[in-house]
Order: sequence, then C-alpha cells, then structure tokens
Amino acid sequence: MKYALTAVAAIFAFTPFTALGGGDPEHVKFPEGYAKTYTKYATANRANQTQVAKLYANETAITSYTQGEGGASGSVVIMEIYSTKTDADGKPVAGDDGIFEIDSLAAVAVMEKQDEWDASFPAENRTGNWGFAVYDPDGTVKSNDLNCVQCHTPLSGQDYLFTYQRLVDFVKNHSPN
Repeated sequence: MKYALTAVAAIFAFTPFTALGGGDPEHVKFPEGYAKTYTKYATANRANQTQVAKLYANETAITSYTQGEGGASGSVVIMEIYSTKTDADGKPVAGDDGIFEIDSLAAVAVMEKQDEWDASFPAENRTGNWGFAVYDPDGTVKSNDLNCVQCHTPLSGQDYLFTYQRLVDFVKNHSPN
C-alpha cells in the first residue's frame, strides 16, 4: 500500500508539468476568427529552420506597442506554425524571398497577457503575465511536450516575445503618426 501511494503521489507531482509544459488551454483560449480580426505583422522562417510562422496580434497588442509600451493586459499574439515543402534531401525549400515554401498548417500557438489571471493559473505556468497554449489548426488542444515558459522566460528584456522586434518594427512602420 505504501508503494502504491508513493507511485500515485509521484504521478500527480509530475503530471501538471507535463500537461502544462506546452501551455494552459484552460486559461489561454483559442481565439476563433483571429485571422479576420487580428493584424498579421510578419511571416518568417522559425528559428528551428524547419517551419514557417505567420504572426498575428490583436488590437490591444498593436495599440500598446504603438504607444511604445510592452503588451498591455488583454494582448494576444498568435503564431501559426506551418510545415514546409522539402527537397529530395528533406531540407526546406526556400522561395525567392528566402521564406520557406509552405506545405500545411501544423499548429496555432497563442500567447495572452493578463494583469489579473485566475488564481488557478499558477505563476510557474506563465512567463511574466503571459500565458501560453498550443492548438491544432481546427482549434482543438494540441498535445505539446515543449515548455513554452522555459524558452520565453529569458526574453524578459523583449516582453518575453521571440518576435518582439518584428512587432515593434511593424507598429512603427504602420502607425498613423
């Protein structure tokens, strides 16, 4: 009995980390219709050099970065993750602009910033006030073993965004001023 309780305790101790490693869809929801209502601010090859990302931000994010601030509470940033066409050696095929040719949409990653998250969303599952979740293209939760928090935490100087400079440059170049 003692060993059974120890095993159950071990499972529960590690389950939240594994389950939430790639985000928390209970708190960070899939924004239906985002492609029509959010602003696309960039398309780029991902740092892993095997995928393409299309990046979107909601009006709250665009406005706050336009004002020279970090993302305000309510900011949402979306990364559509695409698999790429590959050559005979399995390497991504680049277009004339250097961006890999897209094969298909593989996932949608969502970052949402809130000043006041529900107490059931522990700080260790967030980076600053940014929460994360990863979805399949149809909006259902995607199994993801990557730890979003771990990778984004070192980026505090750029509001925890890998694409911070792209977003800042976009709003600077598209601001009405």
